[in-house]
Amino acid sequence: MPDHRHLRDAIAHLAAIDRPSASPGEREAAGWIAARLQEFGASAEVEEERAHGGYWFPLGIPNALAGAAGLLALGGGRRRRRLAAAAGAFAAAAIWDDVGGGSLWFRRRFLPQRATWNVVAETGDPNGARTVVLVAHHDAAHWSLLFHPGVMPFFGRRFPRLLERTQTSPPVMAPVFAGPLLVALGALGGRRRLLKAGAVLALGSAATFVEIGARGAVPGANDNLTGVATLLGIAAELTERPVEGLRVLLVSTGSEESLMEGMQAFARRHFPRLDPARTHVVCVDTVGSPHLALIEGEGMLWMRDYPDDFKDHVAACAEEAGVELRRGMRFRNSTDGLIALRAGYPTVAIGSVDDFKVPANYHWPTDVAENVDHASVEDAIALCSRIVRDLARRTPSAPADAGSGSGAGSSRRASST
Repeated sequence: MPDHRHLRDAIAHLAAIDRPSASPGEREAAGWIAARLQEFGASAEVEEERAHGGYWFPLGIPNALAGAAGLLALGGGRRRRRLAAAAGAFAAAAIWDDVGGGSLWFRRRFLPQRATWNVVAETGDPNGARTVVLVAHHDAAHWSLLFHPGVMPFFGRRFPRLLERTQTSPPVMAPVFAGPLLVALGALGGRRRLLKAGAVLALGSAATFVEIGARGAVPGANDNLTGVATLLGIAAELTERPVEGLRVLLVSTGSEESLMEGMQAFARRHFPRLDPARTHVVCVDTVGSPHLALIEGEGMLWMRDYPDDFKDHVAACAEEAGVELRRGMRFRNSTDGLIALRAGYPTVAIGSVDDFKVPANYHWPTDVAENVDHASVEDAIALCSRIVRDLARRTPSAPADAGSGSGAGSSRRASST
């Protein structure tokens, strides 16, 4: 097994930097990551992009608008109901687009923008016939009472059979969208109960976003410095044992926690030159929980499944590498992989969960370097190394033995849950 102890130091170093989206700390982290990737022989650059840098205003303002219009319409009058219907529909459309990896039209048109920083490094064979993009992110999320780590254990211990059957995380964004939608429907139909329920939901969501915006950023060791460590580990392995026929891009985005703004910017800059027929994307996000997982699909409101053939390919790579990989789980979250999936690229997302099927210390101040399960990080590196080498082996111009010998990692075996 390769010695990856330096990756523990990397996680600890970056976790000590305050790294909210589109912040000076995010920029400092990007520069440090780029320098480390260059030490491993990759040609790395820090690309400055534009982002709003949060999600509480892009989602909170439409909810506040819809909630206020709904309360106003409860006072009666056709004109007020029309106004509430328009406000609710506008807010629902803005939220649907924002959380689903859309064009981000509301925040880009109406909210201020500032700098964010992506790290883009190239290794492997620069003249390779195919490309694989490995994506992580280095910014950190704001914490909130909404993400209290005791919630899932509370329900899991009391309803173990339900936990065993559940393979999809809770739809926490459903009320955020439902409030404005109910305001619009209630106003259009003249139904006061719907209108009132929508106003309450919308204003409650707006209040929650005020609380999130007022909090600070967590250390983000698991989410997602474990993904960054995976990129560094792959860069080191490709320096020691290069591949032929496959170009490898190692991308660490900024502003992922503000609903994938950094990945959106990477897509605008790089996707026109990346042929979906010759490019695979592997998103590595939060791989420091005890159980590594292959995410079947994701989406906060609309579930989008990742392509079965690539998922099966990755599962086979996990078995070959001796890595246990959970199957069957879908997340009502969103990662950078969603942007590549929507753009038509063969994409997979690799994450991890604890015994209650949620990422450990998710968006909570306890997401520190000391709480990372480094065995899972080692498995993520071993799995991604196998994926890269297997893709290189399958590339027609690669030598026949390019996929041999990647069995670094643990003795864990592939499994399905």
